[in-house]
Amino acid sequence: MSMKIPAVILFFLSPLVAEFLLGNLPITMLPALLVLAPFYGGGALLIREAVRHTRRGWLSIFLLGLVYGIFEEAFTTQSLFNPDYLKLNLHLLDPAYIPALGIGAWWTIFVLTLHTVWSIATSIALAEALVPDQATTPWLGRIGIVVSGALFVFGAVATTYLTLKHDRFVASPWQFASAAILCVALTVAAFRLPKSISAHPSGWVPNPWLAGTGALATGSCFMLIPQKWGWGAVAVYMILDFLMIAAAFRWSQREGWAGRHRLGLAGGAALAYAWHAFLQPPVIGGGGRTIILIGNTVFALGALVLLTIAARRQTHPLPR
Repeated sequence: MSMKIPAVILFFLSPLVAEFLLGNLPITMLPALLVLAPFYGGGALLIREAVRHTRRGWLSIFLLGLVYGIFEEAFTTQSLFNPDYLKLNLHLLDPAYIPALGIGAWWTIFVLTLHTVWSIATSIALAEALVPDQATTPWLGRIGIVVSGALFVFGAVATTYLTLKHDRFVASPWQFASAAILCVALTVAAFRLPKSISAHPSGWVPNPWLAGTGALATGSCFMLIPQKWGWGAVAVYMILDFLMIAAAFRWSQREGWAGRHRLGLAGGAALAYAWHAFLQPPVIGGGGRTIILIGNTVFALGALVLLTIAARRQTHPLPR
């Protein structure tokens, strides 16, 4: 596989996972990839290349994925601060509302986890699993990075324009400033992390299938927590986030951890999105229940095909 092809795959895979596999957008909205791919895909590519060029690891990817999530939801869509996002009457900020900050803790934790774990980390892991021999090497040179950056800027500007066209809400200067400061601090932290962390060879490492099942179960629980739980939902989200990230980090430092384990985690996360899409009506667009079901089925099957291809490409076959 050419060095450039994995980058193209990630460019389109990230928005497909983030919006279509999730069920936020129906299959009839596929033309929206003209804007979504530059924004999601360009962002995922920039994050991956920055981490791989500097020889850092997945903790840096997670931190930069969080930066991406804050940037999108604070600056382009402004959903973190908008009490009636796109005039859809979703009441996103009502559960666990924090008046002093003008945000809803439930929505903030929920949407930032979606971007960090699924839009960025899962998409990168799936794309890398397709080319295991190039999983930790850069895919783009200087020109490719510049092009990705330009596409990302285009996607961000287009997303902001389309959002403001439908909803003229603008957050306060201090909300923008706070989000910007947080983005800068997290970015600095991502590149201050050590390039290598001492491994601990001894210790249990789960079977890749078990790791994937754990990711599927955790992701499914995350998606099923009702927003009406308010602060209770926030607490459960934070526990699930911490336990899964901590477990994956600890396992990855042990002997026996390999690409097939990362594929298992990413596959489990992707399948949590895939099945939950059948329960969630699209936020925007539609085309009738039948069209929505057909689209959900197409994207779910696409995820299964991608996982099958990635599994066959692993150096060591997945154990049965």
